[in-house]
Amino acid sequence: MSDPKARTEHDMLGTAAVPAEAYYGVHTARALVNFPISGETLAARPHLVVALAAVKQAAAAANTEVGALPERIGSAIVAACEEIRAGRLHDQFVVDLVQGGAGTSTNMNANEVIANRALEILGRPRGDYATVHPLDHVNLGQSTNDVYPTAVKLALDAHLGELLAALSVLRAAFEAKAAEFADVLKMGRTQLQDAVPMTLGQEFGAFAVTLGEDELRLSEVRLLLHELNLGGTAIGTGLNARPGYREAALARLRDITGIGTLVSATDLVEATQDVGVFVQLSGVLKRTAVKVSKICNDLRLLSSGPQAGFGEIALPARQAGSSIMPGKVNPVIPEVVNQIAFDIIGNDVTVTLAAEGGQLQLNPFEPVIARVLSAGMGHLAAGLRVLAEQCVAGIEARREHLSAIVASSAALVTALSPALGYETACAIAVEAHRDGRPALDLVRERTALTEQQLTALLAPEALTGRERS
Repeated sequence: MSDPKARTEHDMLGTAAVPAEAYYGVHTARALVNFPISGETLAARPHLVVALAAVKQAAAAANTEVGALPERIGSAIVAACEEIRAGRLHDQFVVDLVQGGAGTSTNMNANEVIANRALEILGRPRGDYATVHPLDHVNLGQSTNDVYPTAVKLALDAHLGELLAALSVLRAAFEAKAAEFADVLKMGRTQLQDAVPMTLGQEFGAFAVTLGEDELRLSEVRLLLHELNLGGTAIGTGLNARPGYREAALARLRDITGIGTLVSATDLVEATQDVGVFVQLSGVLKRTAVKVSKICNDLRLLSSGPQAGFGEIALPARQAGSSIMPGKVNPVIPEVVNQIAFDIIGNDVTVTLAAEGGQLQLNPFEPVIARVLSAGMGHLAAGLRVLAEQCVAGIEARREHLSAIVASSAALVTALSPALGYETACAIAVEAHRDGRPALDLVRERTALTEQQLTALLAPEALTGRERS
């Protein structure tokens, strides 16, 4: 007896049972058996699901335009894709993100879901592939080898947009603090030793500037994602695609995505085998992660103690810091962003090895590249917003503590060395360190500088260079 809860589908390997209510089909069912790897399915990456639907919609519209697909079928496929792009049926994208086959299981999952939804739109039952076929119709003029990388690039573009927005939020948070702390003098440090005075505003302003630089670098690499090999089919030769399909599909994809800078690669054979854009993106993403992690290190160090450490700033308290030490509060927000950065830095090695591991006309390892890049950008975007909203926005300067440090620091002598001479300044600094005396007391005792001269030389504007800006 047939199982009313299943339907039977066939492929080149034979027949297999598919849940009757499923929109996916036999190829996806086999992938579920073959790749129980990470536990993360395509549905965990909605940007990728939407991108796949956009590519399939563009392909169906283009194939209809060039006469390769009957309008009735093409319209049903387009309608199904529009629903998926709007958020429907994402739970039917069930294959694991980590898979063999260069993304073939992902492409087949999309083909089957779209075909079965198109069948419903046409009033036909799921599995009636004589009417709408996942390969003959939904995948017409395509190959996994041009569909999958195109969809991955579109998905990563969406992730990049979110990351850039989060970077902008964090940069603005640091800019606001830079303005708030513009008049707060402190000691700058090199090699963790007292160096010369600066303002806390300058320190926070530098954080904002470095983030702005990475916004520019990420925007530059984002444009590289817009070069596509769609229409190249299996290896870039365009086999089985109708004349005019490539140009029509790209034009439709621009309209669907709203990305006007999408272009076709000059050489589709090269573009099908090359994953250099992912290596470039991973490198810039790692750069951003490294710099953000360094900022988090600084925030943790500047807030350390608070009594027995630097204690120059106070981070907002977000949760109890210990199950044994009463009153302890930890810098948990910078710590979580540090960990996101560590993950991205490690993922860069994965992308490098996957890119190097390709052979001849195709790189079969794009699934793991897509997984780690999308995860890294998603985590970092979330982390940056948390850092901005739950940490930076609430940072307070410990003004009295900073003022006392500046007043007692022998490093102030550096600002006086042009007037005193290096040897005299050095002797005063050494004596101040040795005897634990304020350096300015020794300057007053050992030199002929007047109070008026000292006031001018040690004015905040003179110490921090703001009078020259």
